[in-house]
Amino acid sequence: MTEETRPPLPPFTRETAIRKVRAAEDAWNTRDPERVARAYTEDSRWRNRAEFPAGRGQIRDFLVRKWARELDYRLVKELWAFAGDRIAVRFAYEWRDDSGQWFRSYGNENWEFDARGLMRLRFASINDLPITEAERKFRWPAGPRPADHPGLSELGL
Repeated sequence: MTEETRPPLPPFTRETAIRKVRAAEDAWNTRDPERVARAYTEDSRWRNRAEFPAGRGQIRDFLVRKWARELDYRLVKELWAFAGDRIAVRFAYEWRDDSGQWFRSYGNENWEFDARGLMRLRFASINDLPITEAERKFRWPAGPRPADHPGLSELGL
């Protein structure tokens, strides 16, 4: 695998789409903007809430701002649908702001990949729900979700 190839590659099967979703989740849970940005094409385009980053540089800058604001971030993604070079996911993530208020953010993403397995399009719709610390469900140590931690469906999310 080279830096510019990110298996699994399209066209996706159910198995490879699930692996692609988990790889994306694991990368985002590192909260490493450089690592995450490398999974996107140089000219990747996003829609994320009201922001429209274009290209790896803007994506990296977006992620730096995001994780400076969304503290103790933990993410779970789940495959929703796939076809050819596209994958749809649903997700939830928990985070707190600098005042200590916890949130669970729910959303959906539509992804499109190039032949090298790099994401060229990402369209995200996200809603934030304030929660109490006691309502948190994602309590693993910083980093990727443990293999035995339940997914969204198992958690009823």
